Amino acid sequence: MSKPLGPYTPAVRAGDFILVSGQVGVVDGSLADGGVAGQTRQAIANLVERLAEMDAELTDVVKTTCFLVDMDAFATFNAAYVEGFGSHRPARSTVAVRELPVGARVEIEAIAHKPV
Repeated sequence: MSKPLGPYTPAVRAGDFILVSGQVGVVDGSLADGGVAGQTRQAIANLVERLAEMDAELTDVVKTTCFLVDMDAFATFNAAYVEGFGSHRPARSTVAVRELPVGARVEIEAIAHKPV
C-alpha cells in the first residue's frame, strides 16, 4: 500500500462495510498522465488496490462519492468511470470542488459491502 497523502487510514472495515478514503489518480508518487480520464482510471485502479487489501472487489462497492475540480469534464470523467466500473453501477454522488490534494482533478471515495 502506498503511503496516504495525509493523516488518515486509506480503508477501514466497520462490520460488513468497508469505507475507502478518497483515491486520487497518483501512481508512483505522480499524477497519472491523460488528464481527467487518466486520473480517473488511476483513481479506480487505486480503489481496486485498497479494496483488495480488505479482501473485497469493485463489485462490492455500493456507493461512491466523486469530486471533480471542473464540471466541464463531467462527460470525460463519466466515460472513464464506466470503463473502470464496467456494468457495475453503485449509487453515486459527484460534487464540484475548488481543488484537490496534489493538484488532482478527480477524487473517488467508496463504501463497499462485504460480509465478514
